[in-house]
Parts: sequence; C-alpha cells; structure tokens
Amino acid sequence: MGRSPMGDDRAEDVVLTRAAQAGDVSSLVLLLERHRAGMRAVAISVLGPGPDVDDVMQEAALVALRRIVDVRDPASVGPWLRMVVRNQCRTLLRAARRVEPVAEVPVPAVGGTPEEVLQDHALRDWIWEAVEALSPALRLPVVLRYFSTGITSYQQIAAACGIPVATVRSRLHQARAALARALTATAADGHDDVRRRTAASWQEARGMLVAAEHGDFGRVVRDRYSPDVSLLAGGARLGGAELLLAGMDMDLSAGVRQRPLHVVAGRSLVIWEMELVSPPDDPEHCPPGVAWIMTLADGRFDRVSLHHAARP
Repeated sequence: MGRSPMGDDRAEDVVLTRAAQAGDVSSLVLLLERHRAGMRAVAISVLGPGPDVDDVMQEAALVALRRIVDVRDPASVGPWLRMVVRNQCRTLLRAARRVEPVAEVPVPAVGGTPEEVLQDHALRDWIWEAVEALSPALRLPVVLRYFSTGITSYQQIAAACGIPVATVRSRLHQARAALARALTATAADGHDDVRRRTAASWQEARGMLVAAEHGDFGRVVRDRYSPDVSLLAGGARLGGAELLLAGMDMDLSAGVRQRPLHVVAGRSLVIWEMELVSPPDDPEHCPPGVAWIMTLADGRFDRVSLHHAARP
C-alpha cells in the first residue's frame, strides 16, 4: 500500500525540521512557506483581517528562527508553528489593552535564554548577519527586544533608546519586515562565527572589570574606546571619556562592583548586562543592574549608553 499524501507531508516536515535544527536556513524558509497558509489562517481567526496579521506572521518567523531547535517531534512542526502564531496574537491583544506584552513562546521543560539557544545551532550566525544589515536605528531595538535579558519590554527599550514607545513599536515593525525579507534573500550565504565573537566579548567584559579594580581602567578606555566616545543615558549625551572614567572611579571608591550576567556581541553593537553589587554597609546604594549598550566604529567603542535596571 502506498503512502498517503498526509504521510508524505509529515515526512517532508521531518526532513526540513531536522535540517533547520542543524542550521540550514534554506530548509527553514521552505518550512515556513509550507505552513504559511495555516499560520495566517490562525492569525486571521484571532485578530481578524488587517495589518496586525502581517506583524504577527513576521514575529512568528523570528520565533521559529530562535526556537526551531526546541521542536521535539519534527512531524508535528505544523501545529507548533500555529501555536507560535496563536501566542503572538495573544501578546498583541494584551498590548492593545495597555498591558505590557510578555513574550509567550513554546519552550522546552529544560532550556535557557534565546541567546543560549542560539549558541547551540548555526542559525544564530544567519540571524546576526541579518541584524547587522539593519540600519542602526532599527538594529538596537531588535537586539534589545530579542537578545537582551533585562531590556525587552517596549517601555524599557524606549527608556534605553530615549525614544517614545510608539517609535519602538514602529521600528520593530520595520525591522521584522526587513528580517523576513532577508530570511529568503540570504539563506544560502556564509556568515561570521557568532559563538567565537560572543566568547571574546565575555572575556573582554571580565577583563575590563578586573583592570578597573586594579586602577587600570584608563588604559582600557584608551585602547578600546574612541577618543571622541560619547557617554549617554536615555538617549541624551552626558559627556565623554572623562565622565566614563570618573563614573567608574566613583563606583569603585564607593565599594560598588559589577559582575557580567549576559553578553550580546555583534560586529557593530555590543551589550554587556551587569549585576551591580552594592557595598556591604550600604546594600541599597545602587540599582540591581546596569546594561552597557555600546556601538563600534573602526573596531572601537564610540558610543556607550548606560541603562540601569529598575529597583524591585
């Protein structure tokens, strides 16, 4: 007896899903195309026809990029993709009711952050190459939204970038559309090794803190930061290298220490998320954390934006 068309479809899903999990972007493109009609039908059934459907489809494609490795049963990838769409629709509806959107993504019982998942398969290289192709104005909100651990809500991104929440939404919409186009256009291209770059950035963050504690932060600034570096907060320029040095010296003199918690490393944008440890005699001295959001020009940091985590 021959195989049924449904059986053939499931067999092809298995082949494409396993290839995508191994890092083949072209297979993921084919997988999304195969299930696009069903995914779109789910979005329309929840949201009704309109532009929000396109936003949800783009968001679902990005979720699939980051989470395809979580699919335990490749034959059931279709229902998994439709569940991703349904969850993104619910997030959008919550946001419309002025409730802060919370990423609702199917995750395995044991897993890590999206960035940790990306470290486990080759799709991370394609994603970063596509992100690097975005304009700086679009790149930063995308990296904060999808790759940071503490600056993911629209309000947090708006505060870190010094722009209105409506602008964050608009830029994320534009960025998702650009990434969706890049998914098909650059699927077969070769890309940088993000794992190596991220490991080097972890080492640099730790080395910078060790140097600072030994009174050598000035050398780090001279070596790695542009002479015209700008220090910003909330999108507003506060000063340059002198203020960066004075701020670090003030924190160390007060007994404040920083510990790296999470690193995001692109060619043009680096984020170091740090835990701030207050001195023992003044446990409320500083907020719980700070993110160093840094852009690079000619291999040196030229802009440093500090975003402090809110106190509990």
